[in-house]
Amino acid sequence: MTDKLKVGVLISGRGTNLQALIDACAEPGFPATIALVISNVDDAYGLQRAEKAGIATQVIRHQAFDSRADFDNALDNALRKSGIELICLAGFMRLLTAEFVDTWRDRMINVHPSLLPAFKGLDTHQRALDAGVTIAGCTVHFVRIEMDDGPIIVQAAVPILPGDDSDRLAARILEKEHVAYPLALRLIAENKVTVTDEIVHVENGAPSAESLINPSGN
Repeated sequence: MTDKLKVGVLISGRGTNLQALIDACAEPGFPATIALVISNVDDAYGLQRAEKAGIATQVIRHQAFDSRADFDNALDNALRKSGIELICLAGFMRLLTAEFVDTWRDRMINVHPSLLPAFKGLDTHQRALDAGVTIAGCTVHFVRIEMDDGPIIVQAAVPILPGDDSDRLAARILEKEHVAYPLALRLIAENKVTVTDEIVHVENGAPSAESLINPSGN
């Protein structure tokens, strides 16, 4: 396939969602390609994942800049130099300035380990358990200035099981992240996603009729 969507991925850590995107982009006919991976951390393991896949990498250390704006400008310059058309945040542990977010509006997506708008921020799995919810999951969304906010593209749900702790729940949700994130990228790259009044509409995006009810009552 020619004219694939050029993607830049921003990471700070081990890069498991990056790997899911790398694997998806390696599939024949997938409509996107990862052109650049940027980390703000020198020894982020995700850099090794990218290098193994033959993807260009760059380290831009936030500590080297006097302000968040200067750091974001360096990110923006690197992304534009590589011809990036869409940014995927994959465990990128930096808050971006309003100017950067506005510049890349509807061209930057993130995956969050909860069913937004519930449980924004950190410690999502333990907070879900403490709240007594019976279904948890993950959300892929367009990025907005407010943290973990923006039009929702894809969500995936998992039941909370008896005996779950935050680690067990996190592991099951992470498996769904690795499915939902590549799906969202594919839908965008195929030009099937539009945003109207902050609501995502997916062309031919028929939802599954199968419901997840927890507990089952059997």
